[in-house]
Amino acid sequence: MQVYTGPGKGKTTAALGLAARAAGHGFKVYMIQFMKGRIDYGELKTAESIPNFEIKQFGRPEFVSKENPDPEDIKLAQEGFEHAQKIIFSKEYDMVILDEINVAMDFQLIPIQDVEILIRERPDTVELILTGRNCPPQIVKIADYVTEMLEIKHPYTEGTLARKGIGW
Repeated sequence: MQVYTGPGKGKTTAALGLAARAAGHGFKVYMIQFMKGRIDYGELKTAESIPNFEIKQFGRPEFVSKENPDPEDIKLAQEGFEHAQKIIFSKEYDMVILDEINVAMDFQLIPIQDVEILIRERPDTVELILTGRNCPPQIVKIADYVTEMLEIKHPYTEGTLARKGIGW
């Protein structure tokens, strides 16, 4: 079980790199994106061209308020988690990526304890990848690999907006 967390850029990108590598070796990969609901993400377009790689989003296009999440955001996150459980326990996929689930836990859209149980009970044949900032310490403790992305310098702090195909 792997975690990509921290305040820096590249958590989803790192998980997508793992997905491309695994799919290239014939593994079946499934990515569930929490708190994301835009159809213009580049990874959605790319996934269509990679055999054995699927992505499903559970979120709205709007940003989620940490202090006061919309009931729809809570509902979508919980639906995404239920879907993740179904996908993981189907044993149909070799790798499952739960993109931004750390943020969903941090925003209290999904209980940390439920994710801990999922991690501990998942089939040994499923490589599980969790992404997002603020990964809870309980999850870090039980993970096999943890990478913290650290922001050293970022164009956004200088006023540069995200660039299509490059991101932020």
